[in-house]
Amino acid sequence: MDARSFARHTDSPAAGKHSPGMAEEGSPGTAEQDSGEGSLSIAGLLEFGEVSSAAPEVLAGEDELSRTIRWVHIADSEHVERFLEGGELVLTTATTFRRSAAAMSEFFDQLETVGAAGTIVELVDEDSAPDEQASTIVRAAAAGRSLPIVLLPRRVKFVRITELAHRRLLAQQLSRLEHAQEIHETYTQLSLERASAQTIVDRTAELLAVPVVLEDVSHRVLAHAGRDSQSLVQKWADLVTGRATAPGVGEAARWRQTPVGLSARRWGRLVVPSPTETSAALEQIIERAGEALTLTRMADRDEQDLLLQAQSGLIREISDSDGLDEHAALQRARSLGFSPAEGAELIPVVVRLDRGEEADPTRIQLQERGLTQEIVAAVARLGRCCLMTSLQSGVFGFVLAPAGRTTERRPRPAARNEPEAVLTDVLAELEGPADGRVVGVGRASTSLRRAVARLEAAAQVAEVASTLDVRRRSFYRSSDVRLRGLLSLLAEDSRLRAFAEGELGPLLGDTADEELLDLLGLHLAHGGNKSAMARAGYLSRPALYARIAKLQDRLGVSLDDAESRTALHVALLWWRMHG
Repeated sequence: MDARSFARHTDSPAAGKHSPGMAEEGSPGTAEQDSGEGSLSIAGLLEFGEVSSAAPEVLAGEDELSRTIRWVHIADSEHVERFLEGGELVLTTATTFRRSAAAMSEFFDQLETVGAAGTIVELVDEDSAPDEQASTIVRAAAAGRSLPIVLLPRRVKFVRITELAHRRLLAQQLSRLEHAQEIHETYTQLSLERASAQTIVDRTAELLAVPVVLEDVSHRVLAHAGRDSQSLVQKWADLVTGRATAPGVGEAARWRQTPVGLSARRWGRLVVPSPTETSAALEQIIERAGEALTLTRMADRDEQDLLLQAQSGLIREISDSDGLDEHAALQRARSLGFSPAEGAELIPVVVRLDRGEEADPTRIQLQERGLTQEIVAAVARLGRCCLMTSLQSGVFGFVLAPAGRTTERRPRPAARNEPEAVLTDVLAELEGPADGRVVGVGRASTSLRRAVARLEAAAQVAEVASTLDVRRRSFYRSSDVRLRGLLSLLAEDSRLRAFAEGELGPLLGDTADEELLDLLGLHLAHGGNKSAMARAGYLSRPALYARIAKLQDRLGVSLDDAESRTALHVALLWWRMHG
């Protein structure tokens, strides 16, 4: 058979990953193939009646016959490399080069270089008898190769082989598309129905027929389903860290998983811990399940966002209007879910997120949204209530109080209803590090109107606390920021600016000397203790004395004078904050 009578090459869509061979054309096939998960391998192709009747002989690569066939290509020259991209099964009669050992070796070399799946070589003469001379050359060239090389000593119709292969490949692709459509419709419906996380996990485990676990970022199990999933989650923390093993469960690093949540704020991951052969369908299922879980939580948050907008509107109305009395304000607040206990102290709180000079506004917005949601959830869990408002980008406030009708499972001691304890409990419930935010608190009040009015003071405290070099408190009151708080309140006062510039003038302007400003700050911070200054500044005593003398000369005052130190301290604090 002359291969040149056929098309130079024929393409067909790719099938999936490597898998066992395919049943003969017309036979039922395996369940895996029927579901579209199978793939056409060389071993499967050899079982086709058209090929098996030609008495195929595997000359090389017998261990690689499970290779997947991506395309079928017919070649009539040894120079085939430029037509291939990898994964092809090459059919050839080698008519033009079967008599040359060098050309045959080059042909096989090129197939190995491009990563072809393998080759089938038909060697018959014009009378359709086996070409023994060419077979000897092919056997020698194939010896020791890992590339699957199959010899056909009888004539076959290559067009029939390509027809059968393409039909099977296209059928498998169609099956995959139908399966993908089923997966798409399943998770779309779950999303539209606002299915719970447990329902989504149940359906995923059903589709995969293996255990599935949904965990949060701290590896706490939120939902699980599937056979034996209960026994897995009982020792989940140890399985994740590798301290324990379970039958049929491999290493955690090899689990199939997909993150859940928006990329800027992941809140969990969906995990398939049982060792399952990776396939396109498995990856698609867990990916769509992750998307459904993300959309469900986003929809829940959208409802909460509407409530937060309404609460913000009420707080602005209370702040800006004198026509809303205490009773009316409380009635409106109760309609929005804020129902404090009778006579409870209401705590004005402002949270300020740290933001650098190059902070991404979108990232700040996502962080603020996530943190407000965490606070609302923590407040509900603890049997408290809050009235939330957004103040500016990266800054939001809320009025916090014990709820009148608590939903808390365990009653708390009366001492835990004190304002400071109430806020401490809520902040302790938040996930993630606290060093990316600062919390300011105003004076508590039994009046909602006064508590709302004191949000401004709480915001001022949070702003001042954000300038502290070291922040050790979970929240700050005005008494914690002390002089910095006063200077912050007077930030825009031109008289204070004039005072600061007058005190520090010799170190500012054209003669600015940051080193002397830092030395002044070091001196004031250590109360003039030169031993402590030397240690903190890594200076020798002689060098320190020389610099202090230079600083006093430049300022024109003695640092031993208490009033001078006080004035300089106030001026330097203001300058560092607002200068």
